Amino acid sequence: MWIRSTLTYRVSFALTVFGGLLVTGLDFVAILLMFSRVDVLGGYSLPEVAFLYGLSATSFGLADLAIGSAGRLGTRVRDGTLDTLLVRPAPVLAQVAADRFALRRVSRILQGSLVLGYALVASDVGWTPVKVLMVPGMVLCGGVIFSAVFVAGAAFQFVAQDASEVQNAFTYGGQTLLQYPPTVFGRELVRAVTFVFPVAFVNWVPAAYVLGRPYPLGGVPHWAAFAPPVVAGVCCVVAGLAWRAGLRSYRSTGS
Repeated sequence: MWIRSTLTYRVSFALTVFGGLLVTGLDFVAILLMFSRVDVLGGYSLPEVAFLYGLSATSFGLADLAIGSAGRLGTRVRDGTLDTLLVRPAPVLAQVAADRFALRRVSRILQGSLVLGYALVASDVGWTPVKVLMVPGMVLCGGVIFSAVFVAGAAFQFVAQDASEVQNAFTYGGQTLLQYPPTVFGRELVRAVTFVFPVAFVNWVPAAYVLGRPYPLGGVPHWAAFAPPVVAGVCCVVAGLAWRAGLRSYRSTGS
C-alpha cells in the first residue's frame, strides 16, 4: 500500500530519491575533503576507506529499507495504537516493518553502491574467487546484522517507550563508525564493537582479509573474516528473543 502510494507521484518520488542521494553523499564528500589534505587515513588509502564506506552504507541501507520503520515503535507503545497491530492476522514485526514503508530509502542503497563500485575498481586488491564472493556476502550479512540491531532497539522501546534516539545511536551511529578505518579509533572501542556489540563484522573484520591488512586487535583469528554469517545468525537469535520478551511485556496504555 505504501509503495503504491509513493509511486502514484513518480516525479515527486524521483526528486525525493535524488535529494536523498545528494544528502547521504555529503558523508563521503567529508571523507574526500579529508583526503584533500592527507594521503592516508589511519594507514588506509582513499579507495580502501571507500571500500569500508560502501560496505557500511549499502548494508545499512538494506536494513533501513527493510526494518527502519521500527524506530517509531515507541510512539505506538505510548499512545496504545500498537493494539491495532496485535489483532490483525499477521506477525507484529512484519507490520511494524511495513508501517509507513519509505521506498525513498533506496537512495542510501544507491549511494553506497556507487561508492562501493568505485572502491572495487580503484582498490589495489589481489582478487581471488573467495574475495570476490565475500563482497556480496558482506553486504547481505551486514544488512542482517543491522536489521537485528533495529529489532533489538525496537524491543527496548517496549520498556523505555521513548528511546528512538538511543536506538539511533546504535544504528545510525554504528553505520557512521564503520565508515572509517578501525585504526583511527581507540583499542577499547574497537574491542567493544568486535566482541560485545559485533558490528565490526559488517565490514572491518572481513574487509581486513580482502584488503590484505592485519586486524588492529590481537587475538582475532584469521578465520574470523569468514564469520559474518555466524555472527548475523547469532544477532538474529538475540534480537528475536528480545523482541518476543518485549512484545509479551506490552500492557497497552490502560485507557
